[in-house]
Amino acid sequence: MALAIRDVREHDLDAVLALNNAAGRIILALDAGQLRYFYEHADYFRVAEIDGHIAGFLIALRERGDYASPNYQWFGERYAQFVYIDRIVIANTYRRHGLGRIFYCDVTSYAEVRAPLLTCEVFLEPRDDKVLLFHGTYGFQEVGQQRMGESGPQVSLLAKELPSYPYVLETYLERGGLPDVPWLAERPRPSHNNDKRRLAGERRP
Repeated sequence: MALAIRDVREHDLDAVLALNNAAGRIILALDAGQLRYFYEHADYFRVAEIDGHIAGFLIALRERGDYASPNYQWFGERYAQFVYIDRIVIANTYRRHGLGRIFYCDVTSYAEVRAPLLTCEVFLEPRDDKVLLFHGTYGFQEVGQQRMGESGPQVSLLAKELPSYPYVLETYLERGGLPDVPWLAERPRPSHNNDKRRLAGERRP
């Protein structure tokens, strides 16, 4: 089994959309336009590819974006800098293979040189103790709760301190920035040439 964690590519979007919307109640459904927003704006958007198949993905955003999520905005109102995990989805076929922990290690590596906190939320309605335990053992602590809209689910808002960040800030970020090496590079953003844009599920002429 050959596993690669890599930045998403445009031709992955159909598979990502299908995977997201097959995940069940614990993951909010997306439409093609919402997925395109993540493709164009997410700071971290990586997929797990196993033997040529998309086995999962994780999307995360940094602070000060224009993302309308009430949970993202909750963190933005309280913290100056953070990386927010919006969603992680693993295909049923590849669950219980450790991909969730692999993704969380990878996004932590991304976040700890850019922000002091890694944040996310977990649903309390329906409550999933496996998800709560996973985040607790990974160092997340609850920093609040809220209901998503008037009739939405109650969520637990979680944050994990990233102890490497102060060193990185003092040593690199305040002295010209991170080293120019591939593993620290930001993901390439797609061109905004409207003639070349494609929504997930849209056929090329």
